[in-house]
Amino acid sequence: MLSVEHVTKKYGDFTALEDISLTFTPGVYGLLAPNGAGKTTLIKMLTTLLFPTSGQILWNGEDIHSLDENYRGLLGYLPQEFGYYPGYSPRQFLRYAAALQCIPRREAEERIERLLKLVGLEDVANKKLKKFSGGMLQRVGIAQAMLNEPELLILDEPTAGLDPRERVRFRNLIHSLASDRIVILSTHIVSDIETIAGQIVMFRDHRLYCCDSPASICARFQGKVFEVPAGTEAEPGQFLLSERQGENGAVVRLLCDVPPVGGAAVTPGLEDAFLAIYREEAE
Repeated sequence: MLSVEHVTKKYGDFTALEDISLTFTPGVYGLLAPNGAGKTTLIKMLTTLLFPTSGQILWNGEDIHSLDENYRGLLGYLPQEFGYYPGYSPRQFLRYAAALQCIPRREAEERIERLLKLVGLEDVANKKLKKFSGGMLQRVGIAQAMLNEPELLILDEPTAGLDPRERVRFRNLIHSLASDRIVILSTHIVSDIETIAGQIVMFRDHRLYCCDSPASICARFQGKVFEVPAGTEAEPGQFLLSERQGENGAVVRLLCDVPPVGGAAVTPGLEDAFLAIYREEAE
C-alpha cells in the first residue's frame, strides 16, 4: 500500500501541491488534470526525484526515503520521455537496463523474452530502435519499467503523441498489468483512463479535488448536462462544454442547473465532468 499523507510541495513562494492525502492499493489510478495542475510534481515525489516540503509518503507504513533502494527496487517508472540508444535493438536495450539493475543474466533473459511478447515486440526484437514509431518506443519503455517486476508502476503522460490505434493498444496493455500491482497513470487525455482506471485523482487549485470512480465523478453532474442545436447562444448560468455531430446535425452540450429551452438532458461522460470541473481555466 502506498500512502501520501498531508504532502505539500513548494518552489520558493509558489505552492505546486498543498496538503495532499491519498491511499493507493492494487489497481489503476488515473491522475487527470490540466497541464500545470501538479500531476508531474506528485509523480516526481512518488519516484523520489523530489522531496515533499512537508508531509510524508509511505510504502506499507515506512517512509519511502528511509527505504531508499528497497523502495526503488519495487518501483517501475516510465517518464514522459525515457532515454534510449537509437542504435540498440529492444533486446539489447533491455539487456543493458537489466544489467544496470543487477538482475542475474539468466533471469534477465527469461524476463526479457516474456516482456517482449507481452508488449508485442517479439517479431522486431532485433530491429534498431531508431526505426521505431512513437508507439513502439513506448512499448519498449513499458518493458524496461517492468524488468524488475515492480509492485508499483508509474507512467507519466505515456500516450502523448501516439495515434489512436497505439493508444488503444497501450490502454489494453496497462489494464492487463494492473491485476496485482498499483498502476498510476498521469494524463490530461480523458479517453486514456475513462475505461481502465478504477479511481481517478483530480487536483484543483493545487489541492486534491477528488479520488473517486469515473461513474461517481460523472454522477455529480447528472441532470446538469443538456444538448441543444448548434448555434444556440449560451445564456447567463449556462456553460458551453463541447460541440459534436448528432443524428440530426451539430449539437452543443451545455452545463446548467435549469434545463435550457429546447434542450435534451444527456448522461454526462467523463469529458463533460472534466470540462465542468475545470471550466474556470477554460474561460
